[in-house]
Amino acid sequence: MLRIEALEKTYPTGKRALAGVDVTIDRPQVVAIIGSSGAGKSTLIRCINRLVEPTAGRILLNGGDIVALDRKGLRAARRRIGMIFQEYNLVERLTVMQNVLSGRLGYVGLIASLRYRFPPEDIQSAFALLDRVGLDGYHNQRADALSGGQRQRVGIARALMQRPDLLLLDEPTASLDPKTARQIMRLVRELVSERQTPAIINIHDVALAKAYSDRIIGLRDGVVVFDDGPAELTDEVLSVIYGDEDWILPGEGDDEPAPALSSAS
Repeated sequence: MLRIEALEKTYPTGKRALAGVDVTIDRPQVVAIIGSSGAGKSTLIRCINRLVEPTAGRILLNGGDIVALDRKGLRAARRRIGMIFQEYNLVERLTVMQNVLSGRLGYVGLIASLRYRFPPEDIQSAFALLDRVGLDGYHNQRADALSGGQRQRVGIARALMQRPDLLLLDEPTASLDPKTARQIMRLVRELVSERQTPAIINIHDVALAKAYSDRIIGLRDGVVVFDDGPAELTDEVLSVIYGDEDWILPGEGDDEPAPALSSAS
């Protein structure tokens, strides 16, 4: 499905964000990308659909090299890659239905897209997706009237309207409260299973990554330092990914009780 080979990205400032990344995803699964800020997580996600241009390497989606595509070929490839953003990237003044149908803009003619005229089967699919993501009855609501969790569900439905071969999620839970974040991650996991579409998620929350992913990739300074299942993500591995840090809560793993906090001001 997806093979990344020797991927590198160096920004004009000289910052090397990716340093020879190799990743293969050959089946539908949820893959979480973790690492410190600046480790290259967002750069990796955005290189896959060339929102960021790689400096070197190959990105093969179903055998075709995305890096080598011209503008027309890239437009066609992006139809097969659903992108879900932290900031939702919805058109606030449009309705939920219009935002979801925008996932089909690459498949209809220019005039039809400008007038938001879509085939009946697309409209039926949009209603079905809204029902699936828990937004049945919200189709006429404006996007700016929704909560953060509802907006993210609209973003997921919009991405799925593309009928993608791959889902990319760039910190999809960073702006959400803990309960909503878990609901969104659970929904993504269920959709990956139902639609047999792999998902790559850039995520800061290690607990969410362990709870809802099938596989975790740890980046440090643009290099893959861990690639395994959640059960293998030990405190020692986390120290490799994030640097020296006490990953054990006070009082865990030792015989002495945690020291009491001083009440002095």
